[in-house]
Amino acid sequence: MSEQNSAAQLRITEIFFSLQGETRLIGLPTVFVRLTGCPLRCVYCDTAYAFSGGKNHTLAEILQQVAQYKTRYVTVTGGEPLAQRNCLPLLKALCDAGYQVSLETSGALDIGAVDARVMRVVDIKTPASGEVDKNRWENLAILTPQDEIKFVLCDENDYDWACQILAQYHLADQCPVLFSPAQGDLDPTQLADWILRDGLPVRFQLQLHKILWNNEAGH
Repeated sequence: MSEQNSAAQLRITEIFFSLQGETRLIGLPTVFVRLTGCPLRCVYCDTAYAFSGGKNHTLAEILQQVAQYKTRYVTVTGGEPLAQRNCLPLLKALCDAGYQVSLETSGALDIGAVDARVMRVVDIKTPASGEVDKNRWENLAILTPQDEIKFVLCDENDYDWACQILAQYHLADQCPVLFSPAQGDLDPTQLADWILRDGLPVRFQLQLHKILWNNEAGH
């Protein structure tokens, strides 16, 4: 990493060590770098505390904090991390340092410039999220098998809509697809029953960190 890049700054809400709560890497000890700010306001958002505040850190400072933990897995999340232009050099720097890196993104911004080594976990916002019009459908065409797509579902209408999108874009042929119930809105057992009934090629997912720590910040 060049001296100029190492001095580049990002606004960070928190850096913490926990178990990965979702995706194919669920359960693995992971360092989370949560960037501040998000242009979306999903009704079920569980990280509204990351909308504002935070502190500026250089890339060098972030890498130094990440290196304190004994893991090779790092997740960059938010907020919406891609809303900060220096997210891209951060992702590259983490990959260059030998970490296995994943990016959690809302799907509203262009993922095309993300380092090819990064696993991109891309949300598709449903009607009940309140942000369905923010989906950047062009992202779907550039997904690779190492990426993942995530639907957070609030009700049966969301489920039916997600099934239509799944079929329309042949999503399961591109990468793993995750269906998650919005906590407090959709009963997890009901969602599991629908998936089994319809034989969907998706992975049912509960967020492990919410089960273990009740969505407490820093976990």
